[in-house]
Amino acid sequence: MIVSLKDIYKMAGILVVSFCAVFVCTMFLNYDLDLSALETYITKDASKAMYDAQRSTARVITGLSGGCLLATTVVLLCFYIGHYVDTHQKQLGIMKALGYSQGSIARHFWVFGMPVLFGTAFGYAGAHLLMPLLYEVQNKDGYLPDVSISFHPKLCAVLVLLPSLFFALLAVGYSFLKLRIPALWLIREQSAQKVVPAKKDTDMSFLRELQKSNARQKKSLVFFITFAVFCFASMMQMSFSMDGLASRMMAVMIMAIGMVLAAVILLIATTSVVKANRKTIIMMKVFGYSAKECAGAVLNGYRPWAYVGFAAGTIYQYALLKIMVSVVFQDMEGVPEYGFDVPALLIAFVAFFVLYEVMMHMYTKKIERLSVKEIMLD
Repeated sequence: MIVSLKDIYKMAGILVVSFCAVFVCTMFLNYDLDLSALETYITKDASKAMYDAQRSTARVITGLSGGCLLATTVVLLCFYIGHYVDTHQKQLGIMKALGYSQGSIARHFWVFGMPVLFGTAFGYAGAHLLMPLLYEVQNKDGYLPDVSISFHPKLCAVLVLLPSLFFALLAVGYSFLKLRIPALWLIREQSAQKVVPAKKDTDMSFLRELQKSNARQKKSLVFFITFAVFCFASMMQMSFSMDGLASRMMAVMIMAIGMVLAAVILLIATTSVVKANRKTIIMMKVFGYSAKECAGAVLNGYRPWAYVGFAAGTIYQYALLKIMVSVVFQDMEGVPEYGFDVPALLIAFVAFFVLYEVMMHMYTKKIERLSVKEIMLD
């Protein structure tokens, strides 16, 4: 077996993202389908306005959250496969040298779709457990007839089976492309990618040069860190700003998903950065650099991107809620005007700053524990 269960276990990030995506999409799509069956029973203008608003909300939330998390899962899967190929070059090179074709090796990578299957299945099941509460909360004012929960087999197929099949095929296809490297190069662990040359700057210190080089050559990690903070900022502020626009249950759900996604993706990205620079960090410690200096050189290049993600998340949540109020709920009476929530911004920023700095401190301590013996054992 080329890919072991231990390698699949490391892809917990894909499982979490898949869970969050299907959890949200299942609840709102199922509600939308069940609500659509009651259209003929709705005659009052107020009920009709609420009906249209509820269906529009379900579709907007499903489209935005599902599409965004789908793109994130694709990037995560490609990152894991690329990392696996890079860390198993010798084994893969020996297999190619023994006569195994590129396709015969790549087809074993279908198991990288297993975390998606587990994540979507758990998300689908979890959504059905919480669905009775969602249905009750969505119609708490009694504008609509009672909506009963129905099971929709097509929804299960679309949200669980098709994504799992898609990501299994994507894993095989992407690994096939990643294995287009001569066997000798793989055995020698020669990278097939060209190293991006640093801009010439004679006054740049070694620590500053290493910091910029890391961020420049690890674009996927830049995306992960930016997106993690984007999720945190947008969903945290959105949950605080939804008073009067949605139920407290939805606000708590959005905040929980944002915090889980941010923490998981940030952990994946930061761990990958430290592992990729393990030998460099150890050699820096040998030459007298402190753990704080090593952590700064390796991790600080990503800090500006974290703040970019926070700013983007702030703008995104404001624009989304503004559109929801102006377009989706325009015919609803009693919906308050939405303005930018400065207290929510400050709370989210302080929470982000504390979370980010605590995580950086945690990895600085981890760097302190790295020893020269680890290089000698390689």
